[in-house]
Amino acid sequence: MASNNSLLEQFYSRKINYKVILVQVLVCVFLCINVFLITTFFLKNYFHTTMRYILFVITLFSDCLFLIMTDMLLILSYFSFAIEIWLCIIIYIILSVYTFVTPLTLTAMVLERYVAICMPLRHAELCTTRSTVHLILTIHSLSSVPCVVVISIFFAFTSFTFYTTGRICSVEMFILYKWQSHLRSAISQFYFLIMCVVIVFSYVQIMKVAKAASGENKQSTWRGLRTVILHAFQLLLCLVQLWCPFIEAAVLQIDFVLFVNVRYFNYITFILAPRCLSPLIYGLRDDLFFQAVRYYALCGLYKKQPSG
Repeated sequence: MASNNSLLEQFYSRKINYKVILVQVLVCVFLCINVFLITTFFLKNYFHTTMRYILFVITLFSDCLFLIMTDMLLILSYFSFAIEIWLCIIIYIILSVYTFVTPLTLTAMVLERYVAICMPLRHAELCTTRSTVHLILTIHSLSSVPCVVVISIFFAFTSFTFYTTGRICSVEMFILYKWQSHLRSAISQFYFLIMCVVIVFSYVQIMKVAKAASGENKQSTWRGLRTVILHAFQLLLCLVQLWCPFIEAAVLQIDFVLFVNVRYFNYITFILAPRCLSPLIYGLRDDLFFQAVRYYALCGLYKKQPSG
């Protein structure tokens, strides 16, 4: 563990290069898009009372916070800026929780589409603003479980004086023993399994309704099915992110340069990329939200007012 930390410190003690610049550009672009979509959400009252739009804005908030924190951690690590352990713990808690918030929220959005298509008469009853608030609290509670487990074990095996020492903040410092890594892996795999089951169940049920529907209902159902498929693809990228730490840990034992390249690839592909798909799925594919986005993007010059 000590040798791995020294290697990381050697790698991060270098001048800025194109990889860091590329990450900053991508993060800035995604944050600007997400902030504009969040602003659009708050400008239309209709969005405030519709579950799928509320869940959508929760993913945007989650993605923004996650991008800001990971980018800050990247910069601190890259320039070998040591911080006290207690501050690193706070950063880790936020990142750990919001690693799971986005995939769990996407899973909830799939369930909302399942209720809307397969149980249309009960949709208004089940998908109220009150139930949405309860769902959001449940999502954050479930997202906190892996973090609570890891941090509790870390507190149990470290002394109080350790929290005031300065070190380069990284997730690896919280894994003191190999069995902790296995435990974290088991929890992530359990979440992965549950979310996959929900996605497959919803897809199969919506497919059955799509085949039985006719006319406009059939067209609407197939549109909902395509949305579920896109959510499933985005969710797959987010879920693969849960596996990245274990892949990186295995690669680190083989070759450090390969580890650095794999970690950079994972960050771009499985952290940044999924967080640009949410705007594409709802910001462009949802007719009502797209009208609102176009209206406000053109400063009201687009004549067709967004309804709601």
